[in-house]
Amino acid sequence: MFTGLIEAVGKVVGIRPMERGFDLDIEAGFDLHEDRLGDSVAVNGVCLTITRMRGSVFTATASAETVSRSTLGTLTPGSKVNIERAMTLSSRLGGHLVLGHVDTVGTIAEIQTAGESIRLKIRFDQGFSRYVIEKGSIAVDGVSLTINRVHPDAFEVNIIPYTAKTVSLTLKGPGDRVNLEFDIIGKYVERLLHKDNNTNLEDLLKKQGFI
Repeated sequence: MFTGLIEAVGKVVGIRPMERGFDLDIEAGFDLHEDRLGDSVAVNGVCLTITRMRGSVFTATASAETVSRSTLGTLTPGSKVNIERAMTLSSRLGGHLVLGHVDTVGTIAEIQTAGESIRLKIRFDQGFSRYVIEKGSIAVDGVSLTINRVHPDAFEVNIIPYTAKTVSLTLKGPGDRVNLEFDIIGKYVERLLHKDNNTNLEDLLKKQGFI
């Protein structure tokens, strides 16, 4: 599990195709001495497992399923990627709960300055529109952001100056694709309601003893 607070912008230094998927070698941008083989790491918002470490370079495998649901297949040597290691029980949750399980891929439609911040308008598959709400949370390439405005076919987020300096999103432009993970809390609420189509949210909360 992750928070959506990026630790560093890493660089892809090697890609080795496998029968199904490929291995990624990534220069993390920080010392890996506290990390272990088998640890989870989010690469552009995709949860991967560290399978090898050499200094500040780690290797992770992207399966065919992972590649089909994310933008990892577009990476090339030299690509910059957002890196976040899995949170611990003692970590502060400064962003929101992010699983590293990408739901869909969106496309940057517009990039504009908004004061000192950067505003992104991102188009996405409307089949996921029920998870997109104003002032709700979303992970874009692993970055925890707040949805500021919702359009019929897109949403807008702002990137503050500090975040802009510490993530790879600002290296992208209109037409570039980004990994999207919607808020897990909304998905669980939907699942609970879907179990009984005759149950509304108020009845569900009463049944669970919340009201």
